[in-house]
Amino acid sequence: MEKERDSRREVWFDGRNLPIERQEIWSLINNSIIEKIILTKPQWDEGHYPLKTQAMIEISTREEIDDLSIEATVLSKDQNLLHYAKAKSHKTCVFFDIVGRTALESAWQDAANYDYTLVDFDLPTNIPLELIIARLQQGKTNILKPVSTLTDMEVCFGVMEQGSDGVTFASTDIHEIIKVCDFLQKDTIAKLNLQPLTVTEVRHIGMGLRSCIDTTGLMTQDEGMLIGSTSQGGILVCSETHHLPYMNLRPFRVNAGAVHSYVWMPNNTAEYLTDLAAGSHVLCVNTQGEVRTLSVGRIKTEVRPLLLIKGEAAGKEINVIVQDDWHIRIMGADGKPKNATLINPGDQLLSYVGEPGRHVGIKVNETILEK
Repeated sequence: MEKERDSRREVWFDGRNLPIERQEIWSLINNSIIEKIILTKPQWDEGHYPLKTQAMIEISTREEIDDLSIEATVLSKDQNLLHYAKAKSHKTCVFFDIVGRTALESAWQDAANYDYTLVDFDLPTNIPLELIIARLQQGKTNILKPVSTLTDMEVCFGVMEQGSDGVTFASTDIHEIIKVCDFLQKDTIAKLNLQPLTVTEVRHIGMGLRSCIDTTGLMTQDEGMLIGSTSQGGILVCSETHHLPYMNLRPFRVNAGAVHSYVWMPNNTAEYLTDLAAGSHVLCVNTQGEVRTLSVGRIKTEVRPLLLIKGEAAGKEINVIVQDDWHIRIMGADGKPKNATLINPGDQLLSYVGEPGRHVGIKVNETILEK
């Protein structure tokens, strides 16, 4: 039976080699979203870990398994120990340090016997990880890969599109740990509550600079980005995935709007279009409010005629200024795209209502009025 893959990947913090004096790191983990932690048996006995910990405990003897007072996940290279732990109703994680093709073939066959499989390789190529993912995709074991940076984590999650089921993250670099914790916090934003916006005004406002956001991914016809002139909220501007009679579609692009505009980001902040650059991350949103993160490949800014679309949603006034052209699509509240130049007062669009008041895109608690 094929396992069900969760879009939320598992991240285990590997604290086995973390010095006891590094309490600032344990404090950071305790105040983060990370709950799954790998420990040695002595660390577990001494209690040097956050109280919320879901533990994976490295075991080296049967006596250590007998001494466990909880149903933990047992980690070991010794498969005999793991079979003993399984008989004691513990979850199991086998560790393979793979060198060469023969070891890889042996590992994937044995891995199917355990709840988790932690694999490391002798060379810094992703090909062995791709092979073991392919071999085990029909099994129930969850594949974990050791990493020490956020970049390596993102690569693991992207291998062969589906990626590994999770990673074990080990680092004593406080800045790298903060980056990983921030990344995981962003990943908890799974859905936004989109609201119908009733259009109150549509007006041609003359020439100005507008920016297209070109991403390194492809969007679908029900996806776009939230763009707005104020931090009170944004309107869902469609991706260029809808019929254009004179040119090819650009499914990687959102013709976002005037350069002063905000675009909503993965960490629930909003940034000016002018602050985006190659490598930035933006929030891709569909008509159901489901979100994913896309990387920016290019920002293209040109002089174009502009159109102001203003409306009210949930008692708040929101507006967006987009290129004044028929081919620009804004998502209707019914989930169907509307040509920007055919929108009229009374029409309903899809929008997101946020809390006003931002400094460099970050929400702050202050009195602010935006029009």
